[in-house]
Amino acid sequence: MFGVLLVAVALGASNFAAAIGIGMGGLDGRTRRRVAWVFGLCETAMPLLGLAIGHRAAGDLGSVTHDLGSALLIAIGLVTTVRGLRATTAGQPRADHLGRLIVAGLALSVDNLVVGFALASVDVPFAVAAAVIGVVSASMSLVGLELGNRLGARTGQRGEVLGGVVLVGVGIALATGYLG
Repeated sequence: MFGVLLVAVALGASNFAAAIGIGMGGLDGRTRRRVAWVFGLCETAMPLLGLAIGHRAAGDLGSVTHDLGSALLIAIGLVTTVRGLRATTAGQPRADHLGRLIVAGLALSVDNLVVGFALASVDVPFAVAAAVIGVVSASMSLVGLELGNRLGARTGQRGEVLGGVVLVGVGIALATGYLG
C-alpha cells in the first residue's frame, strides 16, 4: 500500500503545479471545491478507464497520451494568459471557467491510463488504489491552490496572466519529462 501512496504523490505533482497556476487567478470556495472534485475525479477515473481499455491499447496509447496531455495544458495556459491580459487591460472581472478546468483535469490525468495497467499487476485492490490516488490528488490540488492564491495576491491584477504562464510551464515540464 505504501507503493500506491508513492504513485499517488508522483501523479499528484502535476496537479499540484497546475493548481498553483489556477490559484494565482484568485480563489473562492466554489473554485476550491471544483478543482478538488474535478482533479480528484479525473485522477481516480483514468486508472479505472486504463484497466477497462486493456493492456494492448495501453501500448498504442502510451506515447500519445503524454503528448496530448502536455499540449492541452499548454493550450489552456495560453488561453488563460490571453484572457488575463485582456481582462487586466479592459478592467473586466474574471469569468468562471468550468469547461477549461475539466479539460485541465483530463489533460493532467490522461497519463494515468497507463497507471491502470500497472496497478492491475500489483496485489492491491484496484478500487482502493484508485481512491487513494484521487484523495491524494485532490489534497495536493487544494494545497497548490492556496499557494497559488497567496502568490497571486502579491502579484495583483496580473495573477491570472501569471497563472496562465505557470500552466504553460507545467505543460512544457510534462512534455519534457520533468513532471509525470
